[in-house]
Amino acid sequence: GANIGTTITAVLIAIDVSAIAPICIFVGTVMMMFCKKQSQKYIGQIILGFGVLFFGLKYMSGSEAMGVLKTSASFQSFITKADNPLLGLLIGFAMCSVLQSSSASIGVLQALAMTGAELMPMKFAIYLIIGINVGSAMPLFLSAIGAKTNAKRAAVIYFMFDFVGMLLFTPLAIFVPQYVQWITTLSDNGSVQVAIAHIIFKVVTAVFLLPFVPLLVKFSEIIIKPKEHDTRLRFEFIDTKVDDNPVTISLQIGSEVERMARIVRMNFCVACESFLKMDDSQKHTISENEELINWLNHHISDYMITVTSRQLTPEVSEYIGKLFHVITDLERIGDHALNLMERIETAKSNDLGFTKQGLDEFKQIYELDLELLDRSIGAFLNKQLTDDEEHQLHYIEDTIDYLTLQAQDNHVKRLREKKCHTASGVIFTKALQDLERVGDHSYNIAWAARIDKKLIRQI
Repeated sequence: GANIGTTITAVLIAIDVSAIAPICIFVGTVMMMFCKKQSQKYIGQIILGFGVLFFGLKYMSGSEAMGVLKTSASFQSFITKADNPLLGLLIGFAMCSVLQSSSASIGVLQALAMTGAELMPMKFAIYLIIGINVGSAMPLFLSAIGAKTNAKRAAVIYFMFDFVGMLLFTPLAIFVPQYVQWITTLSDNGSVQVAIAHIIFKVVTAVFLLPFVPLLVKFSEIIIKPKEHDTRLRFEFIDTKVDDNPVTISLQIGSEVERMARIVRMNFCVACESFLKMDDSQKHTISENEELINWLNHHISDYMITVTSRQLTPEVSEYIGKLFHVITDLERIGDHALNLMERIETAKSNDLGFTKQGLDEFKQIYELDLELLDRSIGAFLNKQLTDDEEHQLHYIEDTIDYLTLQAQDNHVKRLREKKCHTASGVIFTKALQDLERVGDHSYNIAWAARIDKKLIRQI
């Protein structure tokens, strides 16, 4: 999808929207200088980038800029010999590697093609397009240095996409001259011809490779081995080769769920403490833990689906059924912890803060959430929940709901009294909703502890 999306710039250049380039430059500059929100500044950068690109390419394609090349004997001599596919691929690859942008490289090629076939023969332009597309992976490889494993694998897949496209289209351009002739008949404008050739390369390659996406993923996993921290993405207690003993299976799954619960609890605590301090320094740690939580959720679920097809006792089947609900609730608590870190990031990027009263209310609800989560996990791991304990947990959950509503009402009062910013209030309200939902999911875990007494004797 991203590969096909890069052709939009070539289309815009081909239809010549350079008239609005000064407007884009002005609007983009104003947004970058005067907008307060970071998201608006990013939009300004995009608009400014388009404006500068269109303005520069319009200037390059002008008669003065290209006139030098038209009268250059050395350039004319080079063009007459520009029939070597390897030379075209290498020049295109080098262009994109230096400019760090396939869109800009294609734009330069379009600027040359606008002057006519005497400066840029279509066949050689196709070789350049193929080389540019292969070279477009270089910026990705550079940005992937020091990045996560999946980012590096994405760069490999992106390169393989364009490499396969090169294998498809280079022989086509060499041995099927009708293909080149057909493109030239579609438009008299060289820039449009380049855009069409670029689009065909991307779309045809995408359609060809779509059925082979799983193979591309496997290839990237072979090329890019997991980092050390990625070795956590494995079971510590479940042995998939274990025998069919129902009790052994249930104990292993239970231990793995307990491991997941510890990670979720840690993430939730770190996220809440970070929110109280408006500190986003733990975002990377929480993101990595969230990756592990999601991995455990998916793989424990898959394993439980596999073992339910075996001959299990009714009690163990009931226990595994409850575990499905528990890991789902744990995963959702992990999501809310990540949400809280994103709320911090949003607040800091927009220079927003919260009142002391609001943070005190947040802390009160957070501490009740943590108590409810700990007691609920404990009840499930101990495989018992007495009526008295259940009533106490229900009371805590009701208290969380009440305090959340009260905190929201107090926030509205502070807004009326202009003690806090409206934008801060939106973030604070969402953070309260995260806490309230954590309470709900924690109470759900406690309910899963209501297990038949025969099962308690077996496990």
